[in-house]
Amino acid sequence: MAKVHLWSSLRRFADGQEVVEVEAATVGQALDALVKAHPGLEPAVKAGVSVAVDGEVIANNRAAAVAPDSEVYLLQRLKGG
Repeated sequence: MAKVHLWSSLRRFADGQEVVEVEAATVGQALDALVKAHPGLEPAVKAGVSVAVDGEVIANNRAAAVAPDSEVYLLQRLKGG
């Protein structure tokens, strides 16, 4: 299963876990599985997060591939100008 790493302020919504394992073949499936397992994460995911899969930043591509052994990092999306 893919390992999703949460930044510190999200961990409280995942029972304090830094890493949550999910079954997913795409970024979108990983985010959906994460929210299904930990509904408290939904507002952050809906507000928008940046995602890095195996060291590569994925920009707004829910169809990007996630392998069973992937390391997925959720990052706060920066806003501003």
